[in-house]
Amino acid sequence: MTEHKSPLAVVPEETPGHGLLKGKKVVVTAAAGTGIGFSAARRAALEGADVLVSDFHERRLGEARDALAAEFPEQQFEAITCNVQSTSDVDALITGAADTLGRIDVLINNAGLGGECELVDMSDEDWDRVLDITLNGTFRATRAALRYFRDVPHGGVIVNNASVLGWRAQRAQAHYAAAKAGVMALTRSSAIEGADHGVRINAVAPSLARHKFLEKSASAELLDDLASKEAFGRAADVWEVAATIAMLASDYTTYLTGEVISISSQRA
Repeated sequence: MTEHKSPLAVVPEETPGHGLLKGKKVVVTAAAGTGIGFSAARRAALEGADVLVSDFHERRLGEARDALAAEFPEQQFEAITCNVQSTSDVDALITGAADTLGRIDVLINNAGLGGECELVDMSDEDWDRVLDITLNGTFRATRAALRYFRDVPHGGVIVNNASVLGWRAQRAQAHYAAAKAGVMALTRSSAIEGADHGVRINAVAPSLARHKFLEKSASAELLDDLASKEAFGRAADVWEVAATIAMLASDYTTYLTGEVISISSQRA
């Protein structure tokens, strides 16, 4: 019997930019490397934004900024090193971004940490580190951004990176799933408060977006198995996730807040 293969199994060419973020000032955390963060920064640039990228890894962060500046020479690109586990770092990121870019219109909270570990073998340190980077880091950045937006007249947008694991069970992912479920709840609750300051807060929940950083924290066998369970029979390309983030950051979603948008072709 020949296995059916979806016509959507092949990653399409990246959709061209349409100026969705033209003139906007965008900050992206965890934007170094090859993952969703860099792709979100690049997509924001493709849609016309000036972008400040942030990450814990200083060398890779500089490389990310330089790559964006080379591809989009007419736009402004800046970089600030930030460890989202540090309140002082995160506060300095928001203050520095506002000073460097002139203002902030959009914050994309991408910082997160995963890994495979059975719960019975998980140490307190394993649990705490994933929760602190993934959930508490999003909290720290959201808090700092809301304090900034509270004191400016133009409002803004925050887009968080969650995961379908905030809804769905997967072995050896209790810490990551709990953190991402927390990001979802934080998104909903903070959106109610953000509305008072003209701020929309939403999240994306990818099922599986494959990139080099993910392949360092999960086995190829697991990633292949997860991809096979998607209706398309493949993982998302990071640009497909970034395109949805850009949409949520844009004026195409002015009546949308507190929502978590699943980016998934996963069967129910």
